[in-house]
Amino acid sequence: MAVKNGFFYRVLLAVAPWLYAGLSRVLFATCRVRVRGGEYLERCEAQGKPCVAVFWHYSVFAVIAFSRGRGWAAMVSASRDAEFVARILARQGVVTVRGSRNRGGISALKGLIGLMRKGYHAVIVADGSQGPARTMQAGAILLAGKSSAPILPLVVAADRYWAFRSWDRTLLPKPFARLDLWYGEPMTVPEKTGAEEIERCRLEMEHRLNGLYAQAWGEFGKDAHDGL
Repeated sequence: MAVKNGFFYRVLLAVAPWLYAGLSRVLFATCRVRVRGGEYLERCEAQGKPCVAVFWHYSVFAVIAFSRGRGWAAMVSASRDAEFVARILARQGVVTVRGSRNRGGISALKGLIGLMRKGYHAVIVADGSQGPARTMQAGAILLAGKSSAPILPLVVAADRYWAFRSWDRTLLPKPFARLDLWYGEPMTVPEKTGAEEIERCRLEMEHRLNGLYAQAWGEFGKDAHDGL
């Protein structure tokens, strides 16, 4: 049985990223996309150096869909199941390093710093792969301090969507939905940062992301997506 499971896993691993990429491209092509706070993105790009984009996990499908051709590098969990995510991102042209808070995180951060020195922008799920939802983890803060790159908050909101029964209520917009991408004011982190400063910056970015989240969903008359 283990052999069969291994065989089917390899087949699924080979087919699923291609299938997901095709279906995702069709779905998101129907969406009416509006960018808000684009001046903050332009400010980062005008500096001529990489930035660290951070977003809440619930919006991962939308962020992956719009990552194509942006020159991004991402940290993906070291778990076996995350191999699907890594291959989907590769189809979008996103370079990945593997690691998480509990497994290989420091090595992955070093890998991201190396890619940023080559000109890639880093993108990190701010609340990680397991949450708690909309609680900032320290990884992006450490990366920004070590790389001298600004942190750029990114939030997604939609008027029509499905929400999965996951820990973060992962969102997938419905066909022909209005999809808003909100960028917030970038934040810099001092290069030489102690534990207290890291915590201060972590709380500040959590506050900025959640403030942007409330603003984005407020445009659709909601306090949050599906009660979160």
